[in-house]
Amino acid sequence: MKANYAVALAIGVAFALGALAVEALHAQAKAPGYVIVEATLTDADGYVKEFIPPAAKAIAEGGGKYLVRGGTTIPFVGSPPPQRFVVLQFETVEKAQAWWDSASRKEAQAIGDKYALFRIFAAEGVAP
Repeated sequence: MKANYAVALAIGVAFALGALAVEALHAQAKAPGYVIVEATLTDADGYVKEFIPPAAKAIAEGGGKYLVRGGTTIPFVGSPPPQRFVVLQFETVEKAQAWWDSASRKEAQAIGDKYALFRIFAAEGVAP
């Protein structure tokens, strides 16, 4: 009978330690980084054909993923939304900064600047 109590106690202690470890890992998790892009197109055809392919490649290489990529925008308050609206997600805001500083992103941006006017910024998200 004592052996059953010892096993039950050991299982309970192991469960509690596991729960504490999971909470500690969650506390260490960093918040995701988001990059918000507003673009006013000056040449839609050039933007789509010449800028989007290298830009998408640079984003993938930098570890980013698209959350919003164009599509319908609905204005609620304020000035009309931009012609093109993109939201990218990165593991952290530091990873977003590393992507921004990358040579492939800069090369793509040089192409994009021929076809659109941009407003681009990063924001730190909420930690999980």
